[in-house]
Amino acid sequence: MLDIGKDIHSLSDFKLNTTTFVDQMRDTGLPLFLTIDGEAEIVVQDAASYQKILDRIDQLEALEGIERGVADVEAGRVTPLEVFELEFRKQRGLPDRPR
Repeated sequence: MLDIGKDIHSLSDFKLNTTTFVDQMRDTGLPLFLTIDGEAEIVVQDAASYQKILDRIDQLEALEGIERGVADVEAGRVTPLEVFELEFRKQRGLPDRPR
């Protein structure tokens, strides 16, 4: 959880105490919010925590794709495999597969 006293700092303070702040981010897994002229401008995060976010986004996108696929099946928006294969081969100039 964000702690305003620990997680929001000026860019100048970050420049002067970079090692301390990097250690803090590694320890907590939380980002720092950096201000310029008193306005929040930059978010800084350790690489491991950022990678976790990217991985989670990938998982959510995969789940959304699965949900769309299930909805298509339930709505009857499907193509039989044999029809798909014939169209796929024709579009790509591939010979028919012997049956």
